[in-house]
Amino acid sequence: MADAVRLSDPAVEARLARLDEVLAELESAAAPALEAVSLLTEVYGEALARVLDGADAPLRERLAEDELLGHLLVLHAIHPEPAERRAARAVERLRPAVRKLGGDLAWAGVEGRVARVRLSTGGKCGSGCGGGSGDAMAAVRAAVLAVAPELTAVEQLTEPAGRRAAPAFVPLTTLTHRAPARPQGAR
Repeated sequence: MADAVRLSDPAVEARLARLDEVLAELESAAAPALEAVSLLTEVYGEALARVLDGADAPLRERLAEDELLGHLLVLHAIHPEPAERRAARAVERLRPAVRKLGGDLAWAGVEGRVARVRLSTGGKCGSGCGGGSGDAMAAVRAAVLAVAPELTAVEQLTEPAGRRAAPAFVPLTTLTHRAPARPQGAR
């Protein structure tokens, strides 16, 4: 392909937003327009599947990891990775942001068609950061279902009521060094 013009990510996002608008307008149009869009989507999906069929493992992996191509592969139900792996990767991508706010996020697997995560929100935010764990869970849910629409829900696991928190870390030096003796009667 000589001198093909490539779209930047913001340009792709702008076109996708406009596509959503046009498709919404088409819904009220005549049936032939919708049928044309549907047929075109099927043909492009088949073309993309043929590209995957001819790709070696490293290329398939690179195609699947590209955000735009990954969404196309999901749209056409031909993504080479299972939904659980895609969802776990989405959770791992969000984990640093949650940790930055003092919380933690961990993948807990899939049961049936429901993704499960462990989410704790931290203290750096306090009460001035918005909805706290509700906002964080909504972001996790959106990210997981965007990459794995085969799943039907994302649930947050909670710790059982009787389970105690892990003991705090105590540095060894505090156990091996004695504090200086206090004079008798001092507090």
